[in-house]
Amino acid sequence: MTLSQPTGTEQTGLRVTVGNVTRDLPTVRVGSVGRVPLVEFLGDSEFTNAAAEAMLPLIPEGTEVLLTVVTNALPLAHEISDRAGVPYVVARKKRRTYMQSPLIQDVPSMTMGVAETLWLDGPHAERLRGKRVLVVQDVIASGGTAQALGRFVERSGGTLVGYLAAFKQGDSTLPLTYLQELPRSV
Repeated sequence: MTLSQPTGTEQTGLRVTVGNVTRDLPTVRVGSVGRVPLVEFLGDSEFTNAAAEAMLPLIPEGTEVLLTVVTNALPLAHEISDRAGVPYVVARKKRRTYMQSPLIQDVPSMTMGVAETLWLDGPHAERLRGKRVLVVQDVIASGGTAQALGRFVERSGGTLVGYLAAFKQGDSTLPLTYLQELPRSV
């Protein structure tokens, strides 16, 4: 797992290596933070699989369910679930008409500059009750989304066993396990 500046990018990208897979991450401007590396697992099976494989040893013993949020973290959580044999539950960023008694959790501030509300379908919340739950994300920056997911675990009657991310970026104070740290801005 390494980070480097791609040759000739002049601060417009960041090279990351997970296992034997290397990607040049583009950067995007985010409010007053400046340019940040953009991690994309959607549509990149090779990178997703490498991260999932590297994250397996970081899963706390006794974890019974993974909890993640759509969109970018979903393929990562799916691959971790498949490899570890641990089921996963997904919170959504929009209410769906089929949801039954959903739990609703506001995310106070988002690194990307957009406040959000998360929704967890009632039957999915039931799957957390009495279980040891690990929150899984692609990138944790401020920790706002991860904390909201942690609140879902508590409100559902589960036990939060930790926060696991492929990448940490920024100053989150959460007790977080991760593969690599990305710079706050480039």
